[in-house]
Amino acid sequence: MVDQNINSQFNAIYDSTYKAILSYVTAKCGNTADIQDIVQETYVELYRVLDKRGIEYIQNPKAFCLRLAKQKVSRHYSLMERLKMVLPLSTTNDDGDEVTLSDFDAQAFLTTDFTISHDLLDEIEDFLVQKPQDVKKVFYLFYDVGLTIPEIAAALSMSESSVKNKLYRTLNELKTLLK
Repeated sequence: MVDQNINSQFNAIYDSTYKAILSYVTAKCGNTADIQDIVQETYVELYRVLDKRGIEYIQNPKAFCLRLAKQKVSRHYSLMERLKMVLPLSTTNDDGDEVTLSDFDAQAFLTTDFTISHDLLDEIEDFLVQKPQDVKKVFYLFYDVGLTIPEIAAALSMSESSVKNKLYRTLNELKTLLK
């Protein structure tokens, strides 16, 4: 039987820490496709701790969640490095194209609020895949998470002008490409 008090405490912690955890994970991830998985693993672990040790165990929820996120990021990338030693670094897909282990799924950047044709979606995805990770992170935090430019700058340890530059320059390139 699930304790309602644990559920309500979990929901309160989740609501108060989600943006901070998402910002931290985004800043630390080497690949933006991993962000949602790591955030989800962080909160699953939080729920396990609350269920096993009780509500009183966590004194500072934000610090505790950040520590869990740090562990999850570290474990995820150490596992990826171990997998690269065992798995082939590339393979071919059904179309005969070479696909590498580190290929990025740019689909995560695009919100479902708009109906976009598959061709247009593919063009945008192809465009974003070619961009450096820091540009991908800025796009993800701005469009998918909804952070402001100052929040993104703080999360990624960049100046606001650098965030604006990456965001607006890439948007202009994308507009030019799609015209």
